[in-house]
Amino acid sequence: MTVKSFRVVLFVWIVLLLGSSVGLAQRPRPLPLPEPQTDGGKPLMQALKERKSSRAFSGEKLSTQTLSNMLWAAFGVNRPDSGKRTAPSAVNWREIDIYVAMEEGLFLYDAEAHTLVPVVAQDLRALTGVQPFVKDAPVNLVYVGDFSKVEEVSDEDRIFFCAADAGFIGQNVYLFCASEGLATVVRAMIKKPELAKAMNLRPDQEIVLAQTVGYPRK
Repeated sequence: MTVKSFRVVLFVWIVLLLGSSVGLAQRPRPLPLPEPQTDGGKPLMQALKERKSSRAFSGEKLSTQTLSNMLWAAFGVNRPDSGKRTAPSAVNWREIDIYVAMEEGLFLYDAEAHTLVPVVAQDLRALTGVQPFVKDAPVNLVYVGDFSKVEEVSDEDRIFFCAADAGFIGQNVYLFCASEGLATVVRAMIKKPELAKAMNLRPDQEIVLAQTVGYPRK
C-alpha cells in the first residue's frame, strides 16, 4: 500500500468513526427503571374521590422511581407467571403500546422488561397535543394501538377495542396520579399524522390518545 493510499484509508476510517460517535451522541440512551413500589399509596376509594383532570403543570421532572411506579400502574405486568397486566385488553392482545415523551427524547415502555427503550432522540412533547401546556409538562404518554396484534376482527371493531383498552390504561394513570398528588389529563386533540411521522410509526400503528402527567403548578 502506498503512502497516499494509506492516507485515504485512514481518512475514511476517521470519517466513519466520527460519524458513528455523533450518531451515538444523538441517540437517547436506554432508561432503566427501578423495581416498581407496589405497596403504599392512598386507599382506592380516596383515590377515586380525588381523581380529576388538571391542565396546569409545573416543569418539575418526575423521579425515576415515580416514573417506574406510574408505568407499572398503567400497564405493567402484575402476574409474572402469565405476563398479564394491570389493565385488561381484549383477547389478551396487549395491543396498546405506551410511548413516553420527555425532554430527553421519546421512549417505548417495555412492560415485560420494565424498562424504557429509546425511540427518537428529540423532545417531541410539543407534538403530542395542541394545548400549550404539553410542551412544558415533564411527561406526555402516547397510547398507540398496534393493529397487527388485533386479529380476525373488522376495522370498526379493531378501532373500538384499541380505544377501550387505551381508556383502561388512562384510568389507571388517573388513579395513580390521584394517589400520588400528581396532575394529569387525558387528551384526544392531537395532530396525529405529524406526530406519527415524528415517532416513526408503521402504517399498522394508530395513535389513540395522549395523557399528560406532572406535578401541579403551584
